[in-house]
Order: sequence, then structure tokens, then C-alpha cells
Amino acid sequence: MANFWGAAVQQFSTRPKVVKSRPVDRLSHIFTMAATVKQHVQLALSLPPRLRTFLARYPPASILPAGADPETHKTPYQEESPNPFMPTKHPITGKWHNPKYSLRRQAELVKLAQEHGVEELLPFTRKLNEEKLRKRVELGLRVKGTGVGEKVKGHKHERTLVAKMEKRREAMLAMPDLIREWKKVGKRNWTKFPK
Repeated sequence: MANFWGAAVQQFSTRPKVVKSRPVDRLSHIFTMAATVKQHVQLALSLPPRLRTFLARYPPASILPAGADPETHKTPYQEESPNPFMPTKHPITGKWHNPKYSLRRQAELVKLAQEHGVEELLPFTRKLNEEKLRKRVELGLRVKGTGVGEKVKGHKHERTLVAKMEKRREAMLAMPDLIREWKKVGKRNWTKFPK
């Protein structure tokens, strides 16, 4: 169609034709956008059904259409509970309701998401790798003394080892003088026996 109009205008035009540098063809831009959308669709279809269903019910704000407000684009599931991994407080009765997904099911979803590289699309949960790592650094191995700024008590011989070795090192450095003094005084007059 574009070639037809270009030929028609050229026939009736009396001015010399000026060749302008055209901006990027809009159709090719649309085709590349369609290709990326197609890739995203293929990626979504490659996910296991369980993960696909979860992301359809609780879509993250990052995959909403451009310019969409996350507050207005909520699914009925999100209106009921924004984060299905966290307990919610009933607005009228004030009672706490359990999360929609148990910790076991949360862990299974996180593992599935890790296998398919979409872990960052899940809402916050204690089972995410980042959260587990942060907690491990903060609390240590749950053994006294392995956390940040903590020290293991240890056995008495372990606690006194450094001071004992330092004292032994100083004694070894002073040994030549001690031997010289022993040879001068002799065994009978020696008074510096260890206690």
C-alpha cells in the first residue's frame, strides 16, 4: 500500500524529489515488540502449571502493563489478601487469618521459581533465598557465638591458650640469659625454681 501511494504522489508531483532519512519504521518496531511479547508468552507457557496459576492469581507489579497502577489492577485474589504468604488481620473482627499458602507450599513454589529463574516475581516470604541468607548472617548458625559480634566461649584450655603460648615464647627468648646465670650461680645457690 505504501508503494502505491508513493508512486501516485511521485506522478503528480512537480517538485524534485527530496530523499529524507526516515525514522525507524513503525511496523518493524511493532514487530519487535510483538516478538518480545511472544517471547514473554513462551516463557510463561514454559512455567509449570502450578507456578503459572500462582502468577496469574497474584501477578507482581513488574509484569503489569505499562502505566498501569498496581492498586487498581488487582485480581480478586489480591483484593482478598495482597500477599498470600503472610497472615492477614480481619478488618472488622481484628482476628488474624493464616496465610493462604502454608510454609511447605511456599517452599515448593520458591523452589519451582528458582528452577525456572523467576524467583524475583514472587511476593515476600521467609522461604526466599535472600531472606534465608539474611537471617543466617544475622543469627549465625543458631549456636552461641556464631552470630555477628558474638564469640564462642570454648573450653578453659582454649581460652587460656594464647596467653600461655605468649608466656612460653617470652620464656624461650629469655632462656640464654637464664642458662648463663645458672652456670654462674650453680645448682646449690639457685633460688628461681618454678612454683
